[in-house]
Amino acid sequence: MKFTPIRHLLFLLPLLYSFVDVHAQDLRWHLVKNGGIAWTLKKGDAAHTDQIEMSGKQISAILTYGVNDQGSLVLKRKLVFPMLRTIPNNTRGTLIRDFDQPIPTISIDGVALNEQPVAFAFNGSIKVRSTTAGVNIVRELFPSVNKPAFIEQGTFKNKNAKAVEITIPEFEHTDSTKQNKGVYGIYVLNTKIYGAGRFSLKPGETLVYSVVYSARKVTDQPYEFSSEYEAIQRRKLISDITKKLVLKTPDDTLNQMFSFAKIRASESIFDTKGGLLHSPGGGDYYAGIWANDQAEYMNPLFPFLGNAEGNQSAINSFRMFAKYMNAVYKPIPSSIIAEGDGMWNGAGDRGDMAMIAYGASRFALAYGDTVEARKLWPLIEWCLEFSRRKKSKDGVIASDSDELEGRFPAGKINLSTNTLAYGALVSSSDLAASLGDKTTAEKLALEAAALRISIEKYFGAKVQGYDTYRYYDGNDKLRSWIGMPLVMGMYERKEQTAKALLSNHLWTKDGMLSESGSKVFWDRSLLYAVRGLFNAGITDTTLKYFKYYTDKRLLGEHVPYAVEAWPEGNQRHLSAESGLYCRAITEGLFGIQPKSFNSFLLQPHLPADWKEMSLEHISAFNEDFGIRVLRAGKQLKIIITQAGGKKQEINWTGRKAVEITLN
Repeated sequence: MKFTPIRHLLFLLPLLYSFVDVHAQDLRWHLVKNGGIAWTLKKGDAAHTDQIEMSGKQISAILTYGVNDQGSLVLKRKLVFPMLRTIPNNTRGTLIRDFDQPIPTISIDGVALNEQPVAFAFNGSIKVRSTTAGVNIVRELFPSVNKPAFIEQGTFKNKNAKAVEITIPEFEHTDSTKQNKGVYGIYVLNTKIYGAGRFSLKPGETLVYSVVYSARKVTDQPYEFSSEYEAIQRRKLISDITKKLVLKTPDDTLNQMFSFAKIRASESIFDTKGGLLHSPGGGDYYAGIWANDQAEYMNPLFPFLGNAEGNQSAINSFRMFAKYMNAVYKPIPSSIIAEGDGMWNGAGDRGDMAMIAYGASRFALAYGDTVEARKLWPLIEWCLEFSRRKKSKDGVIASDSDELEGRFPAGKINLSTNTLAYGALVSSSDLAASLGDKTTAEKLALEAAALRISIEKYFGAKVQGYDTYRYYDGNDKLRSWIGMPLVMGMYERKEQTAKALLSNHLWTKDGMLSESGSKVFWDRSLLYAVRGLFNAGITDTTLKYFKYYTDKRLLGEHVPYAVEAWPEGNQRHLSAESGLYCRAITEGLFGIQPKSFNSFLLQPHLPADWKEMSLEHISAFNEDFGIRVLRAGKQLKIIITQAGGKKQEINWTGRKAVEITLN
């Protein structure tokens, strides 16, 4: 692919782009010096609550937290147990319960505890800080890493000059589901206080207790939980994720959002009977895989994260999709659900084969394992052939819909399916070459070139005054997915496409509209657009908008992750959107594109105001390596470091991508 920066466009910013003020935001949260974010409350602040999803291998928790009109603590727990399957065992056949039953009140010196928080914080778990009767209280809330349990650990510290008496009541509540409602029979739900008793707390002393919310099959034995052990496990998970694929830029907000995005992208992996499966979450989508969220969005990122569970979940997902290959080229289902026991294909062919081929070829290259690549090749080849059989007389590929499944018109031939198919052909060509099949590699490269020409001829159009892309034949409104050609290195219409994407037709203060004139936004298309705009070299302009978006999602009213959509899902924290946030940086700002099992194309776009940026401890291509980009006069210097001390230094003009080989 050809990369061509267009830095001259930056001087025309005020005239070309949206009227949204990318600097004006009132932010509720702030960065914490040693990592994480915090919301500090002030006396008289209005009521406010927010919602966050956190996951472990056996549970997902959607936690509502905040303060009411009286300044008192609000906590609501919606707990999801993905492997406790319910009947019907369909996409949403997961046991989900609100754990809101009253718990006996803790008292201090005989007075019932009325917690009024002074601060909330997040750095992998939610922490609530309160002060009552001279006693500091810290609550830490998080899911167990590998058990079906949600933990609320409380710590009291006496700041008084004299002892206080703290009474923590004994409490355990058990409930059961009906035998005929569960795939595995009766499920037992339990709430239990650990550390109950009456304690005299001397000045400076601390006291720890916990509340554990759990569920199990009736045939499983009850389990005694240690909240401190579970806290250590959660902190270790967060630490392990944080230490891999580390972004360092002069912008601390981008660094922190990227770090958090890795958490949400990595934690939503469930240990199902079908193996480890990454799933979107959101209160609906568990113990299943989707051709877009998993194959297309997440799987190509996992090798870079060095996440063993993530890589295994990717392999499992492709294995499950491959089971549906067939001789008559009936579509592979959009989703495989219920731990692998079922499937969903309610929207027909959404371009799923293009999604799978694109994701599988990118994953195979970055994973760098020739054996796994050969296992994946039949699936990739089948998906490419499926797309060929859908080719129209115009040389473009038909599909029943796109990933929005009819929410917006997509015609019979849409831009998303075709650009993904093009990207799949390019990476599949590279993969074939890496596997030693030069003939197939050349054939696929020629096929990609032909499809690229057809995409330009069929989709290139003037829409609402911009020489950009129509999304389908007859489309007369701008669509957010017009950024897809830029992602795939098609820059023929980059200037006008950039203007369209960042115009007030699509860009708003809340997100990027799916279609001009609508009120609906989906973060996934915004993050694809950002990635494409960075790829096209529209660096400083894009950074201003990306920074605005990052501030809003990380420090605004609903934090700290990218969201799915609005109004649908009410901005749920689906996991794969966070993966797309990471890829906007790795593949957009840094311009990384896997080329072989030990090489990649690199086209970094260092913003004008930055002296340097880096990615450290990248785990792709079976290496632990780093990329550092520095300004060196009118050029850039690229420094590649590998574990063991090997270093490559490249003086780079920025005119075309450089190929980096690791060994």
